[in-house]
Parts: sequence; structure tokens; C-alpha cells
Amino acid sequence: MPATAKAMQREPLRVDLALQGGGAHGAFSWGVLDRLLEEPWLLIEGISGTSAGAMNAAVMAHGYAANGAEGAREALEAFWRKVSEAARFSPFRRGPLDFLLGRWTLDHSPIFVAMDMMARVFSPYDLNPAGSNPLRAILAETVDFERLAASPIKLFVTATNVRTGRGRVFRNGELTPDVLLASACLPTLFQAVEIDGEAYWDGGYAGNPTITPLARECTSQDTILVQINPVERPGTPRSAREILNRLNEVSFNAVLLKELKMIALLRKVAQLDNEEGARWASMRVHRVASDAMTDLGYSSKLNAEWEFLTMLHKEGRRSADAFLNAHGGDLGSRSSLDLDILLEGV
Repeated sequence: MPATAKAMQREPLRVDLALQGGGAHGAFSWGVLDRLLEEPWLLIEGISGTSAGAMNAAVMAHGYAANGAEGAREALEAFWRKVSEAARFSPFRRGPLDFLLGRWTLDHSPIFVAMDMMARVFSPYDLNPAGSNPLRAILAETVDFERLAASPIKLFVTATNVRTGRGRVFRNGELTPDVLLASACLPTLFQAVEIDGEAYWDGGYAGNPTITPLARECTSQDTILVQINPVERPGTPRSAREILNRLNEVSFNAVLLKELKMIALLRKVAQLDNEEGARWASMRVHRVASDAMTDLGYSSKLNAEWEFLTMLHKEGRRSADAFLNAHGGDLGSRSSLDLDILLEGV
């Protein structure tokens, strides 16, 4: 839905974005971004992204530097189309039973099941000794990294240092295809990516995404978190695949929840004796999410069929539209994310 006349008359508001990773599920974030970019009153100052969130952030900032919001929307669609085209002949395809049941998972794909079992015995260094990754060529073709370095949008991309276990945040001028691949490097699927002599794995282990640089290096007080990894799931997982899927979600949400907990606690501090503390305490967090993501498991994160990506894109747009209708008035005034409820027990 195009921006309304009322929205176009609204006072511009600077916001930051926090984009989670999740493989093909990042197409949901594409849809959210596509909708938010239609609002001329939203001025994006900074984006923190991890894994697929980092790629969405880089592609969007590249397109924005070239031709504003419309350029960002075009760049995002071009990127996800290339991802789908590259996967057209991928062995990771839905099996006949998944098609028959109308599921987007690869749970019954013979190749996926075989690779999933092999990954428990063999490493990527055994199965992919050349270290090839089709996303490298797509990123090099889709993103002008010199333009990205000069983009008006501040980028913060997290990858996890294998040796130290700590996250490293890369900024605009440091970004390369390898940095983005490092942020999305699941260690059971890909070899660690070496940058400046250090090996890196997926940034989700250290921050999915990292909120701290948005508070320290941006002036905006409003952060929109686009969440694609469910915090809660009903019931207890029983099958081995369900258990592993839930373990991944818990681990990839853990650091984010701790950072949000810190924000919630700082808000309750009556006296703040330093500028950084005051900055954290004034930070307002808003969340765009969808219950539809709880219907998807780990294997669908490897499904790059265009029909699946566009379904997620549509759901992302719908969720962003619902968020703007329900909470657009809260932006710039108060948080629309009840941190106490989200972080209960953390």
C-alpha cells in the first residue's frame, strides 16, 4: 500500500533497523523493508544485521545510496531473484511428499536428509574442500562495495570469531563479500571464512543482531527489530530434527534477549550518571514479527524457490503494514515492544 497523504505530511523520524538472520527466511525481512521504504517519513540512520539480515542490510544500503528508497527496493528484489535463480538447480529441493502436503520444508527431500546425516559425521572441509559458496558471486555482482562504504546509512554486520568466540562488528568501509559470507557462515555447512588472518563463523552466535552499536553510534532513539527466529514455540520438540531446530532458535536468540534485557533494566534506572547510560535508557524498541514463522522449521531456511521467497516477502509486507497501522503512532514517542513480557524469566 503506497504511503497515504497523511503519512507524507508527517514529520520525518530517524529510525534504526535490527535485522535477524535465518537463511531463506530472510525474505520475510525483505518484505518488511519493502513496505517500510514506502514511508517517506521514516529516515533510516543505521542498520545492524546478521547473516541474511546482514545481506539485506548491505543490499538495501547499496541501493539507497544509488537511488534512494526506490533504488533500495529494486536492489532487494534483484538480490532475492538472483538467490532463487542460483538455487534453481540446487539439490536442496522439496521432496514429492512436501509438495503433496503443501509444505515448504525440505524434511522429506532425499538429498537434504542425506546431507543432514552426513553433516553429523563429515565437516564442510570434507564435503566441500574448495570452499565454494554461490552467494559470493551474487554479492559481488549485486553490491557495489565502494558505494556501500559511502552510503548515508550506517551498517553494522556481526560475525563470530572462531578462535575467541567473540563477535566482531564490521562497518561500511570494512564490508566485502567475504565479510557478509562470514556473517552467514553456518559451521556445519560452510568452511570458516578468513578475514585479516582470523576465522569467522555465523554472527548469530554472538549477536542476532547486535544492538549495541545502534545505541552507541546512531542518534536515533527508535529501533525497529525485524524478528524471524521465534522466541517461543508451543509444546516440547520430540523428533531429532525438531530438537535441533529449537536449539538453533534458542542459541540464536540468546544474546539478543540479553541486550534487550539490558535496555529494559536501564529504563528503570532513575539516575544516570553518564551520557552512554542515558542513551541506552532513552532507546525505544519496536518489533515486527509474524506467527507464520513458527510454522517453518530449519530445513526451509535452505529452500530458495521463488514461490517460497515471494510468500515470505508477502507475509513480511503484511506484517509491516499491520505494525504501522497498530504502532506507527508510537514511533518517536514510546516503545511498542513490551520488553517485560518478551523478556520474562530472562
